Amino acid sequence: MAAPSTAPNAPATARLDAIEPRSCSCGQTRRAFVDVEPGTASVHLLDVDAAISHYHRKATEIYVVLEGEGQVELDGVTHEAGPMSAFLIPPGTRHRAIGELRALVVAIPAADDEDEYFDA
Repeated sequence: MAAPSTAPNAPATARLDAIEPRSCSCGQTRRAFVDVEPGTASVHLLDVDAAISHYHRKATEIYVVLEGEGQVELDGVTHEAGPMSAFLIPPGTRHRAIGELRALVVAIPAADDEDEYFDA
C-alpha cells in the first residue's frame, strides 16, 4: 500500500498489485496515494467491469490502457481503446470504459468518492 507521510510533498511508494481491490462505478480498483498529503494526485489500477457513466466536478483523470480491448466513452462518443491508448478526461466529462480493459488511472487532485456524479 501507499506509504503515507506526515510531511508535505514527501515521496510515497505503492505496489498496486498488493492493494486490496474495491468496487467502484467502473469495476474493481486498487487506489494508491488517496490519503497522502497534500492530496494532489492518486493512481489506480482499474479492472473494468460493467462501468457506469459518471463525471467529476473537480478531478481530471487520465486513463492509460494496459491490457485488453474495448472503448472509452467520453460525453457519449466512443473511442477505441487498447494497450497503450491514453485518454485525458477533464472535469464535467461524462465517461465510462467498455469491454475487458485493465487501465492505469491518474486522478488530479486525488480521487474522492464525494466527487463522483451520475445523471438521473
